[in-house]
Amino acid sequence: MSWVNAIVQGVLLGGLFALFATGLSLAFGVMRFVNLAHGDLAILGAFLAVSTTATLDINPFLSLFVVVPVMAAAGYCLQRFAFNRTIGEDPLPSILVTFGLGVVIQNALLERYTADSQGLDAGEIETRSLQLAGDIAVGWFPVIVLAVAVVVLIGLQLLLSRTRIGRAFRATSDDPATARLMGINDRNIYAVVMAIAFGTVAVAGVFLGIRQTFGPNDGPAQLIFGFEAVVIGGLGSLWGTLLGGVILGVAQTVGNQIDVEYDFLSGPLFGHLIFLAVLAFRPTGLLGARSSK
Repeated sequence: MSWVNAIVQGVLLGGLFALFATGLSLAFGVMRFVNLAHGDLAILGAFLAVSTTATLDINPFLSLFVVVPVMAAAGYCLQRFAFNRTIGEDPLPSILVTFGLGVVIQNALLERYTADSQGLDAGEIETRSLQLAGDIAVGWFPVIVLAVAVVVLIGLQLLLSRTRIGRAFRATSDDPATARLMGINDRNIYAVVMAIAFGTVAVAGVFLGIRQTFGPNDGPAQLIFGFEAVVIGGLGSLWGTLLGGVILGVAQTVGNQIDVEYDFLSGPLFGHLIFLAVLAFRPTGLLGARSSK
């Protein structure tokens, strides 16, 4: 694989990372909520797709019409009746609650599906590719994932900028107390935000299951990728999420191209180093607003 091809593949991989990060970015941007169970929720979505495809005998892509609404409803209920109680000046309660939720999800999945790795079979689309110039080829499935990520981000951007509930999102994010005085039910707004976050991470989980095998304990690794994409792009910035995902994806694929004698920089570790560099020199992220202080 050439260096150019590595970059192209990294951009496509960035679409998956952006989907993982979208829910994290939205939740943090609107309510400053850090969900440590986010990666486990992606794996939960993948396992729900396994059960859905087996029960209904349908393609994993069609399982999205079942998995996404179920996950979105779960997100709404959890936020409305549990997470809202932890939101405040101190972020520790929400961190502890979501950490506990992640542990519960992992153990529930182990109990239901055992520790065996699972996968989703989407058929020929997994192996079909489009040959470009020279040795560069792109798979149709990674292109679909990137396209879905872009469509999701465009949809969320339009939701935030063109709709009444989007304006409520922004008002609640800027000043929850004033928003409440204006008649906005911030608790309900938070629940809708979490429903969207759960829905997007369910999409990411299903795509992950099509791309590779997965197990009940794979959630924390996906959380790291999503969190790194959010921080690199800029906390609370939706388009920064896409940029961060692409940078992280390119870093990983380019890292895999480095000569064997420098294998300490290969793969995910190279992406982690990029994350640390951005965190050190631009803590607000590449598209995040600089502090005025």
